[in-house]
Amino acid sequence: MATDLGLELKRLPDRRLRVVSGGSKRYFEADLKSGMLFVKERIDREELCGTLSPCTLGFEIVLENPLELYSAVVEIQDINDNDPAFPSSLMRLEVSESVAPGARFPLESAQDPDVGSNSLQTYHLSANQHFVLNVKTRGDGSKYAELVLEKELDREEQPELQLVLTAVDGGSPPRSASVHIHIDVLDSNDNAPVFNQTTYRASVRENTQTDTLVVKTSAFDLDAGPNGDIVYSFSSHTPAKVRELFALDSATGELRVKGLLDYEETVFYEIYIQAKDKGSNPGVAHCKALVEIIDVNDNAPEITVTSVYSPVPEDAAPGTVIALLSVTDLDSGDNGLVNCFLPMGIPFTLSSSLKNYYSLKTKAALDRELVSEYNITVTARDSGSPSLWAESQILVQVSDINDNPPKSPQLSYQVYVAENNLPGAPIFNVSAWDPDLNQNSRLFFSILENSPSANVVGRYFSISPENGTICALISLDHEDIMEFRMTVHVRDGGLPALSTKLTVTVFVTDLNDNAPSVLYPPPNASSLHLEMISPTVSARHVVAKLVAWDADSGYNAWLSYILLQATDTSLFSVGLHSGEISTARQLLESDAPKHTLIILVKDHGEPAQSSSATITIAVAETAKEALTDLTDVSPTQDKKKQLIFYLTLAVILVSVAFFVTVIGVSIVKFYKWRQSKEIFSSSRSSLYGTPGPFTRIDAVRGGYVPPNFYQQVYLTTDSRQNDLLCTKPFAPSPTGSRQNTVKNCESGLYHQRIGSASRCPAPGEVM
Repeated sequence: MATDLGLELKRLPDRRLRVVSGGSKRYFEADLKSGMLFVKERIDREELCGTLSPCTLGFEIVLENPLELYSAVVEIQDINDNDPAFPSSLMRLEVSESVAPGARFPLESAQDPDVGSNSLQTYHLSANQHFVLNVKTRGDGSKYAELVLEKELDREEQPELQLVLTAVDGGSPPRSASVHIHIDVLDSNDNAPVFNQTTYRASVRENTQTDTLVVKTSAFDLDAGPNGDIVYSFSSHTPAKVRELFALDSATGELRVKGLLDYEETVFYEIYIQAKDKGSNPGVAHCKALVEIIDVNDNAPEITVTSVYSPVPEDAAPGTVIALLSVTDLDSGDNGLVNCFLPMGIPFTLSSSLKNYYSLKTKAALDRELVSEYNITVTARDSGSPSLWAESQILVQVSDINDNPPKSPQLSYQVYVAENNLPGAPIFNVSAWDPDLNQNSRLFFSILENSPSANVVGRYFSISPENGTICALISLDHEDIMEFRMTVHVRDGGLPALSTKLTVTVFVTDLNDNAPSVLYPPPNASSLHLEMISPTVSARHVVAKLVAWDADSGYNAWLSYILLQATDTSLFSVGLHSGEISTARQLLESDAPKHTLIILVKDHGEPAQSSSATITIAVAETAKEALTDLTDVSPTQDKKKQLIFYLTLAVILVSVAFFVTVIGVSIVKFYKWRQSKEIFSSSRSSLYGTPGPFTRIDAVRGGYVPPNFYQQVYLTTDSRQNDLLCTKPFAPSPTGSRQNTVKNCESGLYHQRIGSASRCPAPGEVM
């Protein structure tokens, strides 16, 4: 086979050569090693073709890579494997003794399914005195035998005869079959029936209904009475199949349809009919009816799909063979002429290079993303009237190739992230997909490093290569960088890989994380910041302007100025949004010469943040005057802190001293009270009584009078009624003071003796 087709023997396995037949059995197979065609199943010619000759089997030889299709026919030659066979094992004939020599009597034919020389060739008759055998050939080439009366019969001499008929085929060695013929010799019947035609012809459609008249045979007999009554019947050698399909009316000779005719089974029937009268020695006449079966379109086409190459790559070129199919129709003529069709709107077409064989090919480019599979309906319609049709479904799947880059709903994204975010937290997920399948649709995400800002972006952001989730590596600061622009590269897993670039812009939104900063007056100035106004300024006079800013943006940087504390809250006002400090009224002479303002600067964030600034305003005509007045009361920030510390310490010391003083005074009072009782006691015995000098000294030392001033009291018994107050200016020296006081007191003592007393105030007494 390979040699006849001109094929390379070594390439047969790669090209997947195979034999495809339309029937249910595969009678032939190809040997890919030797290129020989061999029989795979036992072949019975008689089963396949019956009596048809020649008997052929058709099949196709299919090769791939590239696709080639060859049609082949094998003729099945007959062998003599069947014996001739008679319908029955015994034939019975009735022959009148009055029959003249030369009368013919047809015999039942033997059947041999073999054909050609192996079929039935002749008959042999056993030796006898009365009959000889005459072998004839029918129009279809078959043989049949007739008995010819050679010598008159005599019933009284021999009432019956026993003969043997042998059928012999032409095989080598020949095969044969025999049947016994029993002949009964009857009394004479002068006239035998005669048919008006020896051959009747008729045509019927294969779909003819039962009991339809096919042909009406007619015979006549010149005899009268029972000898002239004719009965019609099939000859004894009529096949049983004919008896099943046709019925013969014994009285009228009408041949009618009895069974279902099938043109595809048999196209022609040869039916043998005999007419016999009812005499005691019946005469017999024979004729034949030739019935042709007319084909009707009663068989729908059959579609056989021999090969389907699926899946098909979506980049398959137009003209690529997808499937091979064959169509058959058992009808003949136009009824068996079949055409195949495909539905409209699909990228496939049918082409035929051999009769009843079609190739399904692509006629346009395929796209798996649009249609992943096609369920193609192939329709086969014959040319009969009315036409019959059949359908077959061919499922063709389209395999994927990497012909689509990754896709995204948009090519650029804007992402808003609040500053001070948690490091490592995801901020955005890049949305992308690939309409391809499997590995071709697997996506990988990365941030391009060849862009100018890649180094900056790489320090702040990372992207998950599997799902495209962008994370912030560190906490973002709106005041540092407000906007990042990065290029995300999305690549699929195909070979070669396809990719798409997306632009992602990250905007860092502001949070209120910065308190306002005061620019003027400078918050860290080493010298005292002073604003000076003239005492004669009018109301709404702008004294100074507080300048502040906020590192935040938007609403978080919108500042408000509020006068938090002032020496005189009615004298100055602060612009809510301008920060201008102006006089609220006309200055008065009673107003203080110096004013300290504490101003609160607050933003509008949530929560709000604030700062404060302190401004000192001096009311003076000249700067020198203002600085002079301000020197004692406006220390620097550090001196204020020291002053507060010293003041606190002084309060504590004064409190302790006061407590100690109270205790000491209480003790001294108690002590003096004790002394005064002793003095009053001693005054009762003496006209005059004076305190000792130690009393004055202790009073000075005890701190009850200032160290630079003291008083001396001279007492008499009636001093409360008549006292003379003597005062003396204080001496600059404490020692001198004590000496002068002693002298004065001594002088006082001298006056007391005279009777006009003068006294010094007692310790603690107010003059």
